Amino acid sequence: MAGRTRSRRPLTAALVAVVMAVTGCAERGSTAPANVLNVGQISNSVAFFPLFVAERKGYFEEEGVTLGERPRLGTEALVTYLFARVGLRTDTDAELVNLGGVTSAALGALKSGRVDALAFFQPIAQQAQAAGIGRNYISPARGDVPRLSNVAHGVVFTTQAALEEKTEEVAAFQRAVGRAQRLIHEQPAQVEPLLAGYLKGIDPDALAALSAIIKEEIPKEIGFARASYDTAVEFHRETGLIDRFPSYEENVPESLRIAGS
Repeated sequence: MAGRTRSRRPLTAALVAVVMAVTGCAERGSTAPANVLNVGQISNSVAFFPLFVAERKGYFEEEGVTLGERPRLGTEALVTYLFARVGLRTDTDAELVNLGGVTSAALGALKSGRVDALAFFQPIAQQAQAAGIGRNYISPARGDVPRLSNVAHGVVFTTQAALEEKTEEVAAFQRAVGRAQRLIHEQPAQVEPLLAGYLKGIDPDALAALSAIIKEEIPKEIGFARASYDTAVEFHRETGLIDRFPSYEENVPESLRIAGS
């Protein structure tokens, strides 16, 4: 969340990537041609930075898969969750304003006073601070919400039918994303230029601040710990997004289960 600097404690938070995974159980198959996966994502947050890295470095092509266009699909679940934690409701105790998914528009609304706070994907915090209009207030990635520590935020999922139809493509996707995540950890000199390409037009100070913490936001390897999965389920239950859910064993393939979790 991000808020104006006139407040005593202005706000900003960002979703983080902990794992990338492809799982699912529904029956609808894929309409993409052979060797192509169409992947939607909720935003251009750092949660999905590894996908950009894999594309830019040619990992998907080398592994034998092509990604189609990725539509952006927004969400406000984090605000609902945070309000519920302190006994408040977003439908009665706040006015939520849909600002779309464009960062510059959101920052403009904050600067003009149209909104008092932003719940937006990272790097909104770094950009607000670099522009002098806000600063970090609540960040799950930083550990400000203990119940959301070490939980998966950036997840790619699909249906069981698509998994069966696109077995080789999904495996190639996983390998490519894994390579991208390892690059982020093992070749730090490449991270800032890649982030600059992913977040076009980002303020240099915001870019430097994000580059310094990116390894804390992106895991080195893909995989789900049981505790991470259980926390994600609880988050979705408390925010009213689900009322029934599969177990860890039902939804996480053995190849993506972290040993001892």
